[in-house]
Amino acid sequence: MILTGVAVFLVILTVSGLISMRRVRGDSANYLVAGRALPAVLVAAVLIAQPVDSNATIGNADLSAAFGFWAGAALPIGLALCLLLMGLFFAKRLRATHAVTLPEFFRSRFGPKIEMVSSWLTVGSFAILLAGNLVAIGFLLERFLGVSYTVGVLLTMPLALLYTITGGMFASVYTGVAQVVVNVVAVAALVGWVATTYGFSAPEGMGIGNLEQLTAADSGAVINWATIIALGFGNLVAIDLMQRVFSASSPGAAQRACFAAAGGVLLLCLPLSFVALAAVSIVGDAAGSGPILYTLLGDYAPTWLAILVISGLLAATLTTVSGILLSTASVLVRNVFRVDEGAEVMTPRIMTATRWATLPIAAAAAVVALRVPQTGILLTLSFDLLLASLVVPFILGLYWSRGGAAAAAAAIVVGIAVRLTFFVLTPTIYGVDNTLLYVANDVVSSSMDGWSTFAAGAASLLAYLLVALRSAPAAKPVPETADTPSTGLIPARP
Repeated sequence: MILTGVAVFLVILTVSGLISMRRVRGDSANYLVAGRALPAVLVAAVLIAQPVDSNATIGNADLSAAFGFWAGAALPIGLALCLLLMGLFFAKRLRATHAVTLPEFFRSRFGPKIEMVSSWLTVGSFAILLAGNLVAIGFLLERFLGVSYTVGVLLTMPLALLYTITGGMFASVYTGVAQVVVNVVAVAALVGWVATTYGFSAPEGMGIGNLEQLTAADSGAVINWATIIALGFGNLVAIDLMQRVFSASSPGAAQRACFAAAGGVLLLCLPLSFVALAAVSIVGDAAGSGPILYTLLGDYAPTWLAILVISGLLAATLTTVSGILLSTASVLVRNVFRVDEGAEVMTPRIMTATRWATLPIAAAAAVVALRVPQTGILLTLSFDLLLASLVVPFILGLYWSRGGAAAAAAAIVVGIAVRLTFFVLTPTIYGVDNTLLYVANDVVSSSMDGWSTFAAGAASLLAYLLVALRSAPAAKPVPETADTPSTGLIPARP
């Protein structure tokens, strides 16, 4: 019964994505950034849909159940912090540039070589992020359809590719609005059911009042703060987040949408930490048999509630998957392979190439999902890598006149080198075993887990400052413009 209800919802979701193909009308601007015509309320909906996926919901619940309230809550807190910072300092400036992808900003500010490096870094990081969403759907299909986890992952991609390839950003808008509405109702219903049926409780030392999770290293404080910082700052250079900002009808609309989305993320995701803690005592020994939210819904919740919550989670995940596929494919086509480079407008060849480019991205993400079957960990790791490499040149490039391509290159190389070194030498990743890429050694222990996030970010900042201060001012900061339409990117700087 649960499977049937979710399947019906999934069909409706897919049809809405296919209908959105009519809005594209063969126009690449419509396909990639929804014609730059979305009002603030719709941009807010898709901004909420971007982080409220299975990483921030299933991952939030699993981390809360395993390590405590603040371990799970760190995910939505970090994501909301990012949206707040984006609204305060970056949304209006970025929307004013009228770029289509984030690497276009790096090209205009630092030159084509930095554009190419930033393109590959964002594509690689987002393949990891996409993998985290595939993990959650793989476990969902394994739990409710009875197929293996591997089959579940491989079944997911054709569906997501279907409406991404046809509808583009308009598909993300339609499904994003639908999933926000469904998730608001679903989370409220889930919280109400747990409260009235079992009541809220937390295992000893794992509740919201146990602030040792934020103050004591032995209780995971370093990892929890590293998660917040990685998401709060690393997500600033998320290419799917940027694509939603670029889709706003004006700079002001982009800013207002970010503020609204920050609150929406907290309201939707934080309650799941309380639900997960209560679920530990509800499901008992079954807590370790898979995502705890799936166990709670499949074995204890009424059928109607299970259908509602699972449908909302599935919609959120597919919306995020669609956005990731579209944004990474756009970067590959426009900034790596430079299809129809120099064209004054986006051409049909760009749109066709973007659709085809989603296929290798999907394949790469599936490989990571099969190697590292984690949800929230992959979310944090993807933005951790961006924090170590691109955040410093992005922020200082917008606001500081010093620092050209050499400073940006130094920040990227040093930051990513430090982060990857610790990554391969540290036996754990945010508290779980490093099964992706670990080289056994006696030099770095698991106590470095979390600290490496701060070390890499600090190294990137120091490298940029040292190089920039040795050179003359090379560019003017990107100005913040009024809410008036304009065209073209910011001019290239020497």
